[in-house]
Amino acid sequence: MEIFRNWLLEIGVPAKIVHFAEFGILIGVLIVLSIIANFLAKKIILSVVRALVKKSKNKWDDILLERKVFHRLSHFAPALIIYTFSYILSDYPMWMALVQKGSYLYMIIISMLIITSFINGMHDIYQTHEISKNRSIKGYLQVVKIIIYVITAIVIIATLMGRSPFYMLSGLGAFTAILMLIFQDSIKGLIGGIQLSANDMVRLGDWITAPKHDIDGSVVEINLNTIRIQNPDMTFSSIPTYALVNDTFSNFRGVTEADGRRIKRSINIDVNSIKLCNSEMLQKFEKINILKDFIALVIKDIDAYSNVSADAKESLLNGKNISNLRVFRKYVEVYLKNHNLINPEMMFLVRYLEPTPNGLPLDIWVFCVNKDLVNFEAVQSEIFEHILSVIREFDLKVFQAPTGNDIMEAKKRI
Repeated sequence: MEIFRNWLLEIGVPAKIVHFAEFGILIGVLIVLSIIANFLAKKIILSVVRALVKKSKNKWDDILLERKVFHRLSHFAPALIIYTFSYILSDYPMWMALVQKGSYLYMIIISMLIITSFINGMHDIYQTHEISKNRSIKGYLQVVKIIIYVITAIVIIATLMGRSPFYMLSGLGAFTAILMLIFQDSIKGLIGGIQLSANDMVRLGDWITAPKHDIDGSVVEINLNTIRIQNPDMTFSSIPTYALVNDTFSNFRGVTEADGRRIKRSINIDVNSIKLCNSEMLQKFEKINILKDFIALVIKDIDAYSNVSADAKESLLNGKNISNLRVFRKYVEVYLKNHNLINPEMMFLVRYLEPTPNGLPLDIWVFCVNKDLVNFEAVQSEIFEHILSVIREFDLKVFQAPTGNDIMEAKKRI
């Protein structure tokens, strides 16, 4: 550097400012070298990488390019040049140390950004595979990124303090309580996420309900701390990951995996309309195609009993008989079994529940092959529309609480 200083004096630089001029020129040299390195890395090398990526048939390199992994990698070039050629400031040890430390810290931060971009790219690549629809790894990747942030912070602090990172790590135990307090939600979320994943309790796309948290919707995102739910009205709700482990929730995944979706609904029949069938009623019911064989057997059985019992013809109570409610239940059973959208291989039940002040509930428990909500509701509506419209043909009435019109009609009769 003495030769360079003498050259400055020879070209007429005053001796009083020769050191400042030398320092300024050296800094300028470092800046020019870094600009050249940055130009070569971004304009030439990065352009070549982009061209190669576009020609490649693989998707992963396009994702890494989109996540700016290669772009951030190019930032190493000027930092390495500055760090490598900082020895030209050897006559200015304080400034040389400052430049070296600054470029070193810059490379640490760039390394962190490259790794996190690469992790984000790996997540995007994972999302292109079929397994990502069932298993989310976003929470685990967030944990990895937190660890990277902590390590980066430790290395930066150690560099600024002039200590070894291992020295900082050796004293980390003293800050464990503070770290646990800061990251308690993340720690609980990680543990909850592991339990949910290990037990296969929740997947992306699952429809879950958690009454305690007023959650009822489809899982669209599983993060480290929260699970994001899309509600039927297209709004979004969030619930802590660990809450699904600690509290009760229902997962409707079984509905999509099963061979049918359950229809469970009942209608209340007015008990005052229930009666035994006489011969005229049986003849009327025999004309119903899906009941023809059943009614024929009933009539045959009644006639056979009447031939051996002299009192059978005097009263319905003396002979064998059948109620209009039993005939109606049989009709509902046959109607549902013949329905092309009801799965007869799954649970099939038409039963009476315990009588209530609101009538006798006729409970229907069958499974619809259409599991999509819209189509399922359409089938369910069609079934009950039919049942409610034909019930009068069996001289039965659906129980209904008195309305204003009923009260007015009753007053007119008085």
